[in-house]
Amino acid sequence: MGAAGLLTGRRAACHWAWRDLLPLFGAIPDEARVVRDGNIITGGGVTAGIDFALTLLAEVGGAEIAQTVQLGLEYAPAPPFTAGRPEDAPPSILAAYRQRLAPLAGMRRAQAYEAAFRLAASHS
Repeated sequence: MGAAGLLTGRRAACHWAWRDLLPLFGAIPDEARVVRDGNIITGGGVTAGIDFALTLLAEVGGAEIAQTVQLGLEYAPAPPFTAGRPEDAPPSILAAYRQRLAPLAGMRRAQAYEAAFRLAASHS
């Protein structure tokens, strides 16, 4: 969405590890799991994707349909640990995860910068 120019000036969510890349596309990072800004809805993380889908489904089909789907999925999150966000995870777990991301991070950041450059060039 960012590379398509849809997030310019909008609040947006994404996975915490990549949230700092949102401003490259003119977006305003938001830590929420699901963010609605006008007609744009974004989400971050894997289970936040389910929250995002249910939010969108409620928008399109109504709350009853969304709740019926939630029931069908038996989506009742109750994580066994409080480590699902960087500010909650134990420091050693956060460090280990960041170390695992390191090989991917350089490539992902390069791709984001390239996409942001192309977006800026298309608006020049």
